[in-house]
Amino acid sequence: MSNLAGVARHILDVARVGLPGWRLVVTAPEGPLLQRLRDLGCPVIPLPIDGVRTAASVRALRHTLTRLRPVVAHSHLAKADILLALAGAGLPVPLVTTEHHIPPDRFMFHSSLPAAVAMETVHRVRLTRFQQAIAVSASTRRDMQKWWHTATPITVVLNGVDRPTAPPVRPSGLRMLSLTRLSPEKNLDMTLRVFAQVAESHPEATLTVGGTGPELDHLRTMARDLGIGDRVEFPGFVDADAAMAEHDVLLQPSKSDNCSYTLLDAVASGMGVAASPIGGNPEILPERCIAQLDDDGGLARIAVEQGLDPTVRPTLPDAVPTVAQMAKRITEVYVRRSASNGPNSAGSRSETNGEADPT
Repeated sequence: MSNLAGVARHILDVARVGLPGWRLVVTAPEGPLLQRLRDLGCPVIPLPIDGVRTAASVRALRHTLTRLRPVVAHSHLAKADILLALAGAGLPVPLVTTEHHIPPDRFMFHSSLPAAVAMETVHRVRLTRFQQAIAVSASTRRDMQKWWHTATPITVVLNGVDRPTAPPVRPSGLRMLSLTRLSPEKNLDMTLRVFAQVAESHPEATLTVGGTGPELDHLRTMARDLGIGDRVEFPGFVDADAAMAEHDVLLQPSKSDNCSYTLLDAVASGMGVAASPIGGNPEILPERCIAQLDDDGGLARIAVEQGLDPTVRPTLPDAVPTVAQMAKRITEVYVRRSASNGPNSAGSRSETNGEADPT
């Protein structure tokens, strides 16, 4: 699992294909993302975040906006959204944000109702500074409207993934794979329980749990307690493409997914998939690949069927764009916002991504 996954993957994909008709400049903290962007030839501006006061980050970002005078400023993730809302105050530049992850359970990352309401209020207020929002799935848009009660227009642009030039041909098998952060919302307890059921009747089955996170020790103990310790590997970070090439079925019973790149890549590569109905998963997967979060047996049956019968494995629906199509749909949002912004639209067609913590 790459440490340049998720939002960083999204930015890198856009930089790789380009935004047709637009110049992309990315400002973000110095680190692996900026280095990869430099390798792609994308202009970057380091943004001080770590070890500095918020006010210093806001001043630096405002200086960038004033100097570049972009036609659109586009942020990703909450911290960047807040910084851009503050830095762009009073400047004649339309602000766009992409929401990549909002959990369906308002208490998933908050311990009390007041804490959840407070953060929802922060999101609702900061969105008043943005002329347009992009959601990575229809489910994300619904949750934004449900929890944040925002009046900001929201356009759905699914994450894009390129199809292989030739349809993948894969053999049957029960080499199962999980690629995710080892954290509670990813529901890896269910992954292990499901695999234990599979392993009981299929001694050849194996499971690789790729990724790191706070649940590692707990998961290792749980695997031993379930009697599958010798059938489950925890290798830490793995190369996602290589791991998918070496496995047959992706297990992903997450409690919180919006438009998972892991699912998209697995389907594009011809893997079998067994997943939860959370977030945007039903927008990517057919019903035969989905089981409810309380149905260990159902997910185990799906995983075995997906492994042993390649003909029932999913294919990407037409609604999922290629990377180039995704970039084009993003620019269509920019055109609408810049055209409605009056004199500012006469400037150079440049777009600044204000990233705060994209990894």
